Amino acid sequence: MTAILKVDTIQDTSGNNIINESSDTITIGASGDTTNIVGTLQNNGSALISGITEADQFRLTSTITGANADISSNLERVDDATFGKIGTGMSESSGVFTFPSTGIYEVRFNGMITVASDANAQIEVNVSSNSGGAYDVVNNINVGNNNSSTITVSTSGNTFVDVTDASTFRVKFVTTSFGGSTSLSGDTTSNYTYFTFIRLGDT
Repeated sequence: MTAILKVDTIQDTSGNNIINESSDTITIGASGDTTNIVGTLQNNGSALISGITEADQFRLTSTITGANADISSNLERVDDATFGKIGTGMSESSGVFTFPSTGIYEVRFNGMITVASDANAQIEVNVSSNSGGAYDVVNNINVGNNNSSTITVSTSGNTFVDVTDASTFRVKFVTTSFGGSTSLSGDTTSNYTYFTFIRLGDT
């Protein structure tokens, strides 16, 4: 036997609305109430996930000097005793990073660069949405030195990537315009040059 209860409002014994339906909008509780969900809250059959579900960080472990190429080696996930990632984390192979799941990700580069007098250096953030396709330069981080002596600076850049297919999206970092004495600092015990990946929400 099936029973159907047809009401627009359910109230507690004090007359306060517990559940109210109006114009196809269902309101549970009222301002100041605490709503306790026992079990799994779903959206169209899928469990709702709140907060950041993926956050990871890698770093360059040794210094690159005078090279204009993909940053493809001497990379490690940060492994300090106080480090912790959220979720599965990124996968890295020969400098190519792949994503653990779909979503909107912030991809951030932070680097320590030494640039000779009257020279400049660039770091490109390259993204591809096709596992066999070309990369797109989505961020170009430039450091110029107009001084009469060598300078060392910390620089950064970030971008949002809408990862609609975790099996095909990739990101890599490329050094360009590096002169013979220009260098990108790396270290295995501290973050001189590092790469941060945070999943901000659903695609």
